[in-house]
Amino acid sequence: MGVKTQLSLHELNQLFPSYGFTEIKPTISGIIDTTYIIHNETTGYILKRYERDITRKIELDIKLLNELKSVGLNVPACLDSNYGWYIYEKLEGKQPTNTKSYHIQALGRFLAKMHSQTSKMRCDSNRIIEDEVTQSLKYVKENFFAYYKRFEFLKNFTHKHEAIIHGDIFKDNTIFNGRKIGVIDFIDSSCGTFAYDVAVTLVGFDARERHDYYINLFLKNYNQHAPKKLSKKVVKEKMKFAANFFALKRVHEYKNTSRAKELLK
Repeated sequence: MGVKTQLSLHELNQLFPSYGFTEIKPTISGIIDTTYIIHNETTGYILKRYERDITRKIELDIKLLNELKSVGLNVPACLDSNYGWYIYEKLEGKQPTNTKSYHIQALGRFLAKMHSQTSKMRCDSNRIIEDEVTQSLKYVKENFFAYYKRFEFLKNFTHKHEAIIHGDIFKDNTIFNGRKIGVIDFIDSSCGTFAYDVAVTLVGFDARERHDYYINLFLKNYNQHAPKKLSKKVVKEKMKFAANFFALKRVHEYKNTSRAKELLK
């Protein structure tokens, strides 16, 4: 999240006159797309502008959100759009700061239900992650060579295409209202494996390879309803890749190494 394209309250109401918006507040995190929190007298919403040429991807994202919502998953529906601006539901709750056991349990149940649904949907093959690895490794090799040696093994990674996955469930892409989980920001969902999606989520919630308690707790909840049971061994292997992949992305995107160190502990 964050803001690249400025928009005033007056301009917002010109775009969406029927809502009667009274407040527009920029978000401060994120580096790719523009995100505002907007309100009228009764309701809060999320306003997004995608600062990339991804029209087809946005259409698929909206379709995916509708599919997930239809089976009872707490995700934000797209409510309206105009001139490249999109209004989404604002989920009730807060982003977690410290990982608790109930977060892990809720994540396991959510991903099991999501994967059960996406396993029935068409998944076009793509090379999003492989391309990201290639581009990021090139940058890091030229600018942070010591880190490049750490990440070089990633160049041999091949992302298998099992079903649509979220692929980025870190704390800032979840909302908890008590113990009820909501998941946001599906725009970069892609084809991948269930094991990789699970691994990213566990890395995003601080469940490192040594924290077997969180891995066991997650898999206990996930494997009860998932379309495919996962073993702890496979998940831990994927966690190593996920931690290094996101650390590599942080070095590339933030142009420094401080944002990566927390993932490389």
